Amino acid sequence: MGSCIICGSSVDGRVCELHEEDVVFEFRGTQPDELTSNRYYRGTVDGYAEFGIFVDIGDSVTGLLHKSELDKRLDSMDLEPGETIYVQVQNVRDNGDIDLGWSIRQEKSRFRGALIDDPDAPEELLDEEDDEETTEESAGVGEPEPVSTSSDDTADSEPSTGDDTDETAAETESEPEPADEQPDQTIEFEQTAVDRLEDLVGDRVRLEGEIDSARQTSGPTVFQLRDETGTVECAAFEEAGVRAYPEVEEGDIVRIEGEVERRRGDIQVETEGLVILEDDERDAVTERMEEAVVQRARPAEFEALTEDPAVDAVAEPIRDAATAIRRAVIEGRPIVVRHADTADGYAASSAIERAALPLIRDEHGAGDAEYHYFDRRPLEGSVYDMNDATKDITTMLQNRDRHGETLPLFVFVGAGGSAESIDGFDLLDTYDARRVVVDERAIEEGVAEAVDILVSPTLEGDYETSATVLGATVAVHVNPEVREELGHLPAVSFWADTPEQYTALAAETGYEAEDTRMLREAVALEAFYQSYEDKRELISDLLFADEADDPVGLAEHISEQFRTRLDEEVETAEANIEERTVDDETILVLDTESYTHQYEFPPVALLLDELSRRHEDAGALVGVSTDEAYIRSHADIDVRALAEKASEAAPKAALDVRGARDGRIEFLSGERDAAREALVESLADELTAVQTA
Repeated sequence: MGSCIICGSSVDGRVCELHEEDVVFEFRGTQPDELTSNRYYRGTVDGYAEFGIFVDIGDSVTGLLHKSELDKRLDSMDLEPGETIYVQVQNVRDNGDIDLGWSIRQEKSRFRGALIDDPDAPEELLDEEDDEETTEESAGVGEPEPVSTSSDDTADSEPSTGDDTDETAAETESEPEPADEQPDQTIEFEQTAVDRLEDLVGDRVRLEGEIDSARQTSGPTVFQLRDETGTVECAAFEEAGVRAYPEVEEGDIVRIEGEVERRRGDIQVETEGLVILEDDERDAVTERMEEAVVQRARPAEFEALTEDPAVDAVAEPIRDAATAIRRAVIEGRPIVVRHADTADGYAASSAIERAALPLIRDEHGAGDAEYHYFDRRPLEGSVYDMNDATKDITTMLQNRDRHGETLPLFVFVGAGGSAESIDGFDLLDTYDARRVVVDERAIEEGVAEAVDILVSPTLEGDYETSATVLGATVAVHVNPEVREELGHLPAVSFWADTPEQYTALAAETGYEAEDTRMLREAVALEAFYQSYEDKRELISDLLFADEADDPVGLAEHISEQFRTRLDEEVETAEANIEERTVDDETILVLDTESYTHQYEFPPVALLLDELSRRHEDAGALVGVSTDEAYIRSHADIDVRALAEKASEAAPKAALDVRGARDGRIEFLSGERDAAREALVESLADELTAVQTA
């Protein structure tokens, strides 16, 4: 029998069961099966893999620290090969594989004792000669002061260890004062805010704020606390793998007391006490946080990119949208931008991205923060349907449960203004995910009530603009420092009739009309090939060239491909357009199923846009595929009224509007001919009605 090196109690070995987690071992063996499960060992980083970190335990064995055991994402770990870390041996498999867990103690001084684990010799204390890492501060770890855990434990102040050397050491130690004779000491905690913690490392502090997330690791429970100045992780330890403060949930307003420490370069609070605030205390903290964050996030004043009545008409909604985005950055809330898969949609969303990323880096550090807190996802067209919403909710709930993320802010750019998006918005609302819509086109009934913030000049009058004009204006109010970088983007977004003020603004920033044309075409081509994905870097390289004297170097080559492929497709389509005259109205009909390349560039919608621009004199253009049709017209055609009228002539076709503002109408493929004729006849009636009005 021996004595526990921590508390002195009799034990078969050198550490009792109660204090196994307080002792770290230096492994001197050569085989995996010589390790002892549940013990903590000093290791060194051997290398990284997709699924975790390989760690050398001693000189001869290597184990895997799986990424699921980490309290951070694997790609955000900054450990270098050869660097010392402390891990727990969880299991040694029959084949020799070693499963490791992360230790919340990542400094040797945090352990209360250190032993050598040598299979060929009795366990012995680790001293300076055995451990090169021992510092003056932790040199006494090998000779720990016994800790009194009960009145029985203090009865024998000089426990026998069965070793003469240890007995001599024990005699020189002062006997600890029994717990009931300790002088009363009141621990003082300094009331502070998150943004002051960098200057308070080592101090005991008191914080009040909201719990953004609670994440259970193999060691502590990690709470992310947010106050009016920022966010910080607070580690609370019950026992390995056991949830501390299980009553605390996301959204609770709490008071946390603990010691400020630095863990792997990040500030963390080692929690000593946590209390859920209620009633007046809760209300006071909530009100303080709300006022502070809104004041900090609100842009000081409104200033458009240039003179534009359409933008001036929505000055306050633009400030509201910018406030929501800035607030999300401050609160550590991810931002998901959903945008139309068009050149306009990409340019508009890229403007917001350009503004938000520097703020995210400043607020949350470098590394992968900008990928963690900002995501840009293109939509197919401009409708946010149930399929899109379901995918987004699945992703956000997985990120919440796996990584402790808060629910994101959704920003819709050049999309979301049609009634078909309402069901998707309502699904997001079920989870209290905030929704901002920035859309240049007419907003349909019910959309305004389904979102939190809506930016659209069409609500204020007969204004025409682009999503990029609005998105770039929101962006410069999110981050004024990017104003000069965005001046050319509005000119990129117009396929025809670019307003003179935006042509001039682009020229001021070094982009001539030919430059913005090439950028527009290059982005449109890449948008086709990266559907459903966010290839941030490529679009950024296209729109924001580093070389001032050659702003379209990359875009010029891609633009040539765009023009070649589009011209070839237009030539084929022109040869097969059917010109119909109905009631003196000229309507062009193209069989897109037979006379376009279905899965190659350009997509049907882009092709029809180009054909419509080339045939301005025609009343309308209809592209008819197997089970859908696209309507293009320079007249103000009500696509819903058109579909309703056509349904009367083709009742079996089940005509259904699936994107009114995109001019998209679906029908049953077996009734294709009837649907086509009904749409042509109804278009003629609608054109006549528009002209009469």
